[in-house]
This record gives sequence, structure tokens and C-alpha cells, in this order.
Amino acid sequence: MLHDIAPKQYHVEFARKEPGDDAVCFVFNGPEVLEKMVDDHLIPPTYGELKEKVQKSMYLFAIDQTAYYLADLRETDVPDGYEWWAVRNAPEHRAQDLHFAEYTAYQLYIWYRDNQFCGRCGTSTEADGTLRMLRCPHCGNMIFPRITPAIMVAVTHEDKILVTRYQGRSYKGYTLIAGFVEIGETAEETVRREVMEEVGLRISQVKYYKSQPWGIDGDLMLGYFAKLDGSGEIDLDRQELAQAAWLRRDELDDQTIRYQYSLASDLVAAFRRGENE
Repeated sequence: MLHDIAPKQYHVEFARKEPGDDAVCFVFNGPEVLEKMVDDHLIPPTYGELKEKVQKSMYLFAIDQTAYYLADLRETDVPDGYEWWAVRNAPEHRAQDLHFAEYTAYQLYIWYRDNQFCGRCGTSTEADGTLRMLRCPHCGNMIFPRITPAIMVAVTHEDKILVTRYQGRSYKGYTLIAGFVEIGETAEETVRREVMEEVGLRISQVKYYKSQPWGIDGDLMLGYFAKLDGSGEIDLDRQELAQAAWLRRDELDDQTIRYQYSLASDLVAAFRRGENE
């Protein structure tokens, strides 16, 4: 099932507060994050471990009583015991809730990194004191985190579900058909288009299931079920997919989708329970 992380809203008094020693710090270097392996689990550093090296920190969010910050280090030296790990890799070594929080932190890291200057006039931007926003002090341009709508669809036929594998990506496991919503499209139109483009199938009874933020790509994933309408013969788009196959309900298990806290895994689990009927 999905792990529904609900970070607290951006509070100005918290945002201006210096992190406590027990605050969790995410330190990114492009697509890598600073972590250490403890008892076969990757964990990020606390502020107490890094404060002698921190050049700048920025409050992100809080989950329960734990505050999370972005941190930039004064030196490039990695603290003892820590290494750079790819954000997208090694989910088996990351606690699910922490990994989901890490994806959200990465989305904000990319947003701050890519919006240091106003796209309208070129002036350096400043963090707003109240909202999660960057503001241009010259022209007043307001820049909010980009959230990209995308769909994911579980196409089913009787006791079978359509699973796919991506072409040319590091993740080689099963997933479901997905794609970005294009300008002028409804999400339901995107579902039909992506299924036709990637596997050449017609579908009907497109039904919304639930959504999930997916910070690694800045997405808001909208999950759907759909029924096969006509022939189930697959015409694979080999530029997008390496494989597409129909799996029976009894061929599915908790490991069918590697990222068990993902929307794809939740859709497959719902199909196994018969919730799409």
C-alpha cells in the first residue's frame, strides 16, 4: 500500500529557525545523496553530525516530530562513514517512508537549484518569508515549485493485468503504462493516448483510482484502471518499452513491482484484491 507522507505546511517561524542537532539533513550532489549504511539501511546525516561543515541550510518540512532540511556543505570532503548514493537506486536499503521523504526533498533541491535567477528579468531570486515560493525582488515574478501531472494506468482484461518494462532505463523491473499529460489534454485522454501509443490497445471504462506525488521526477501521478476494449494483441513501442505482457492474477505477488510504496504497486495490489471490478 502507499505510504501517505503528509509533511506539515511551510511555516515562516519554522523556516527561519536554525535546525536542531536531531534534524535530518539531505545533502545532494546532482542525482546523488549523502548517506551511510547502518544495519543494511541507508540513512542521511543529522544536523548535529554536519554542523561544522554546513555552509547553508534550508527548512523543507516536518513529519511527525522530525524536521527535515536541505544542507550545503562548506567542503567537498565526505564526512566519515558517509558516501554518495544514487537517489533512484537501492530501494531495498532504504526505509520506505524515509525514501519517499527523500524524493520530495530531491524535488525541492532541483527547484531551488534551477530557479536561482528570475526567468523574466534575470535578477537573483529570494525565498519568500511566508510561502513556499521564490520571488524576484526586481520585477515581482513569483516562482512556485513545478508539479507535473502524469498518469499511470492498470489495463485489465478478465483475470489479467498488463505490465511493462521500460526501454533504456536503470530500473529493469515491472511497472505499468505511464506518461505525462500534454497541453490541452484531460488526464483521461492521456490514459487512452499513452495506452495506444505504447502497446497499440484500445481501452474503455477508464476509472480514477488515486494519486501520488513522485518527487524524483516532480510528478503528481494520477492512477487509473481501464478495461481492454477489443483485441489484446500488443503492438509494442520499442522506443519506450522493452516488454509488455499480460499476467494473471495468480502470477502476481508483493514483489511484482519493486517499489512497493509506489502507485504502480498499489494499483497491482488493488487488482489482486479485486477492487477494480
